[in-house]
Formats: sequence, structure tokens, C-alpha cells
Amino acid sequence: MDYQRDHVPEWGSPAHLLRLVATGSANSRSSLVRLVKLAPSTVSARVEYLLEHRYLVESGNAVSQGGRRPKLLKIRDGGGLLLAVDFGTSHARIATIDVAGRPQAVTELPWDLAQGPERTVDWLIERCRELMDSPDLAGVPVRALGVGLPGPVENRGGSVVLPSRMPGWHGAAIRETLSERLEMPVVVENDANLMAVGEHLSAHPDVDHLLVVKMGTGIGCGVVSAGRLHHGAMGAAGDISHVRVPAAGETPCACGNTGCLETVASGAAIAQALQARGVEVHHPSDIVRLVQEGHPLATGMVREASRSLGEVMATVVNFFNPSLLVVGGALAGAPPLLAGLRGVIYERCLPLATQSLEIEAASTGPNAGVIGAGLLALQQILSHPSTEETTR
Repeated sequence: MDYQRDHVPEWGSPAHLLRLVATGSANSRSSLVRLVKLAPSTVSARVEYLLEHRYLVESGNAVSQGGRRPKLLKIRDGGGLLLAVDFGTSHARIATIDVAGRPQAVTELPWDLAQGPERTVDWLIERCRELMDSPDLAGVPVRALGVGLPGPVENRGGSVVLPSRMPGWHGAAIRETLSERLEMPVVVENDANLMAVGEHLSAHPDVDHLLVVKMGTGIGCGVVSAGRLHHGAMGAAGDISHVRVPAAGETPCACGNTGCLETVASGAAIAQALQARGVEVHHPSDIVRLVQEGHPLATGMVREASRSLGEVMATVVNFFNPSLLVVGGALAGAPPLLAGLRGVIYERCLPLATQSLEIEAASTGPNAGVIGAGLLALQQILSHPSTEETTR
């Protein structure tokens, strides 16, 4: 089966109908018919599918619009969960997401991706099985798994391609392995893309042109264009981390080039620079803590990072002309980052490009990636109903 690339459900599809009920836009078959403007028989058949597969429940009566009062549709309690994992370079955020896109249980665990794809897959399968065997999930169908990785993911096969911060991962096709061993559908995607999906569907569904920058150990960018997640030809769209910036000079980068944005603006680069000055930091969250405590060196480095990031994003904003730029990831909690980014973009961009541009922190916070992973996995199984035959 081809890798599911589109996160927005096809109009009138079971996934679309489920999303309309989940967001409160519709609460009955008749209201769905009015919204999607399809034949009542078509909508009814798709609602029956969602009822049969325990996504929805129909009970009670809605307000009549003339004639018999329609039965209310709502998301079924215990109607299924998606497993979602958002990997960073040295940690994994693991969650269960309900079919409405709401996180139900979230935990963050240390894990070093440098241990390689085989050990990572073994570790992840253990964590997933622990979740599925927990008393909280007894009797609840676990429908699919969504996985985010901090590196380029080929958008058709779901394999990892030349990741600069994941040694030994090139060519790793972990989607097939995970799907076979867990016996469920699996989506694998770049972490910034999943953050873009989570922000778009949960917080900004009406925004058609959106950029989401993830600032953590590394740097990534997810692009939503014309209401759709944009991968480019091979899945490399949005990879801003290896754009050259003046502040980086000839600093070597893990990608093999020199002077990349990642070498001066990423959480890893800032942490390394602080460590060289005798400041103890181990994670981007330590940098945020230092900034919040008023540490002058950490604050100055974050400001410098924001300027370099702003130089790159000003070019992207001029070229792409989004209406919203969202900043997420561990470093997004440092106020100078967002302030500095705004300053450079508004200074360097054309007035027309920034006339309606809003720049803000991620509304879904650290859960954007796992929400995106869960909703993208849900979209895959509802676009390919036969895959649910393996659902636990």
C-alpha cells in the first residue's frame, strides 16, 4: 500500500464525516447531509461504517429541522485510540490519541536514536505493547500507530533518507517492520511535518497557508500549502536546517557542508556553545530554563539564534507568503526566540508578505507532534478501510 501523504480527509469520506462530528460541526445524519451536500443514502452508508467500526454512537434525539427528530451522533466512548510517538534525538514522546485528536495519556522517555533503527524499533514495540496491555486500554481498539522522526522521510515509502543527526538510519524502512510486528497500520513521517498536521487540524483548520518551525535539538519546518501538507517531490520540503547563514561562517555541519543554520541556531548548537563556556546544559529545556532565570549568556545566544533563524525564515516568508508562522519545539518556550524572529521577519520581508502574517507559539504545545501522528494514522486507516482488519 502506498504511503498515505494527505492529512486532510477527502470531502464526504468517512474520515471527513468523523472529523465533522468530532469538531462539533455536525451531530446527526441530516446535519452531515446539509454540510457535505451528498446524497442521504451515501452519507448514511458511511455513517453506518463508522457505527459498525465503533467510531461513532447514535443515540438520543437532535432538534428537528422539520419532520422526525434525527438521532444524535457523537464520538463513541472507548471508540478507539491511536498510538503516537514523536522522537527527538535523545527522547521520545509517546501518547494515546482518541479519534477526535485529543491526547489521552502522554509520557516522555529518554531514548537515543544513535542506538540505531533496529534497537529503536525493538524498544518502541516494547513500549507500544506495554500500552496496549495496560488496564486503561482493556476493550478499547488500538487502531494504528503514527511515528515522527527528526530527519528526512521519503514521502512514498516512509523510509529515512540521509539524516544528519541519526547515524546508521539511512534507508531504514521501519514502517514495514513496525506494521508487521505490531499487526496494525503504521505511518512514519518527519517530526516537523507531524507538528504542522497537529497544529493545522487542531488549532488552525481554516488556515490554508501555514509554516510550522520546530526548534529543538535540531531545526525543522513543516509546510501546509493550499490546505494540504506539502512534501515536495521526495519529502524534503521544509528542510531549512541546512541553509547557509552568515553567522555560521565555515563551521562544519553534520550534513557534510559548512555554515548551516543548524550549526548556530539549533538547541544542540546552543548547548554545545554554552558547555564550552562552562555552563552545564544537557537538553534544549535546560536552555529555556536558563533564559527564564535571566542567565545573560544563554539569553544572548538564543537572541543570536533567533536572528539567524529569522534571516532564513524571511526568505521563506517572502517566497511562500504564508498567513501564519508557528514556532514549536523545546526552544519555543524561550521568549527571546519568538521576539527576535518576529523582529527580523518584519524588518526584512516585503510589506505585502507580512501584511496579514501572524507569528505565534504552537497552540498545541509539546503535543503537536503526537496529535499530528495520531490524526495522520487515523486518516490512513479510514482512507484504506481494509487495513482495519488487523486492528487489535
